[in-house]
Amino acid sequence: MLKTYTYPKFEYVCPPEVSGQGGGHYPVVVIGAGPVGLSAAIDLAAQGQSVLLLDNDDTVSIGSRGVCYAKRALEVLDRMGCGDPCVDKGVSWNVGRTFFREGEVFNFNLRPQDGHRRPGMVNLQQYYLEEYLVARARELPNLEMRFRNNVIAVSQDERQASLRVETPDGAYSLTCDWLVVADGARSPIRNMLGLEIEGKIFMDRFLIADVVMAADYPAERWFWFDPPFHPNQSVLLHKQADNVWRIDFQLGWDADPEEEKKPERVIPRIRAMLGDDREFELEWVSVYTFQCRRMGRFNHNRVLFVGDAAHQVSPFGARGANSGIQDTDNLAWKLKLVIDGKAPASLLDSYSSERCYAADENLMNSTRSTDFITPKSRVSKQFRNAVLQLAEHYPFARALVNSGRLSVPSWLVDSPLNTPDVDSFAGNMVPGAPMDDAPIEGGRTQWLLNHIGGQFHLLHYVDDASALDAAQAAELAALAQDAIGVQAIVVAAQGSAPASLATLIDAQGAVRERYDLRPGTTYLIRPDQHVAARWRQFDASQVRAAVARATGNA
Repeated sequence: MLKTYTYPKFEYVCPPEVSGQGGGHYPVVVIGAGPVGLSAAIDLAAQGQSVLLLDNDDTVSIGSRGVCYAKRALEVLDRMGCGDPCVDKGVSWNVGRTFFREGEVFNFNLRPQDGHRRPGMVNLQQYYLEEYLVARARELPNLEMRFRNNVIAVSQDERQASLRVETPDGAYSLTCDWLVVADGARSPIRNMLGLEIEGKIFMDRFLIADVVMAADYPAERWFWFDPPFHPNQSVLLHKQADNVWRIDFQLGWDADPEEEKKPERVIPRIRAMLGDDREFELEWVSVYTFQCRRMGRFNHNRVLFVGDAAHQVSPFGARGANSGIQDTDNLAWKLKLVIDGKAPASLLDSYSSERCYAADENLMNSTRSTDFITPKSRVSKQFRNAVLQLAEHYPFARALVNSGRLSVPSWLVDSPLNTPDVDSFAGNMVPGAPMDDAPIEGGRTQWLLNHIGGQFHLLHYVDDASALDAAQAAELAALAQDAIGVQAIVVAAQGSAPASLATLIDAQGAVRERYDLRPGTTYLIRPDQHVAARWRQFDASQVRAAVARATGNA
């Protein structure tokens, strides 16, 4: 057990189906109570959907595992009501530094622009994130969690999925309309269904050491190539909560994983790095290899795959849990519309296509990082080292340094759900783009993104909200009454909108700048905070056509 964390024990309750008392059919079942499965279940339940979550364990993950949670994932967690405890407990950082041998050659800032609520990254041991997600799940009465419920068989037909579940009190069967699979990289469910995942395994091994120590190093990401304390290999250092420091040592493919985990092998490596005078305690050790793979598609009739069950990347760039949380952000609103009969099941094809596109971006960046960190030939290593030497003095070489391109959201600019522009805009907020945050005044928070998400929203800009035409205000408000409601929000420099429309005051002008707003400019935002469409003037018929397109109803 860890010295800095006490593992919770989640109560097992005998399912009613074991004694023949349960109905045995559920609208949605989620398998896996890691960060991705919990996020999927919470997101659906927060939208009013009944969800059953099954997990074969009764506690949170062992060891730090996923550590870095990117700004976009934090914004999704905010929408689910879990962002604050993660940021409050974790270690926020924006700066990363890269060293070659003894000198710094490159540094970067993940958030060079001010005026965003969340930092570029937060370091937090995965067990804390899971604990916070479980606590949030327990606040939702329509979300049932069953621990020590192990799914041992799955089948499906056109109407439903059928599961056989094993518990300490015996096995039982259930069926569901939709099955969301978040059971990890080895995914027993994927194997049960005979589905393939393709890619490659990288021939290298890395040691993870979680070390407890009091150190005054800054809250930054430090990455070394060929350092004197670990020659010809690489090392990564991150600060986590509770004065726990995560150190990753490259070992090489020929290293014996079991031998390398022994304290007599690990402690000398750490002492060589920190010096003999630095006191520390070894908390957790693991050795990993990694793969870059994905399924051909993520939706298979009634079964939907998310997270590592659908795609796997190397840990360099923190693209694993972050991309998995974004999977659920993309899936949940679409699945809810399908369940409610407001969108065709074919809308779920867009979940697969959009998130396969995102996975391919992650796989490409992850593979490039891995090739730079672990060159496969003498020539490629010479090139890598030359780039690192040049980077200290020449900006062009710094763009080639790759110690892990860190997780960023995908820009879904080619999605068929987007309505193409017909007007001219400047800036980055194109259809398909993830929204930029910005400081605002009015309402319950002081940040734009905290007012957006979970349903379709319309941002309509005027200089003075109180001068908004009453007829147009009524048209804006009426959108909320549509079958797929759109909540209109007026963004203005001053004033309060009529017709009880929510008004956000852009006192600093950041929203106007980032979204290139002029009087009349209107943005349609998807429930996952991606831009669906934009216009220079509001037209209710255009908005409704864009909603139809974004929900597969066009």
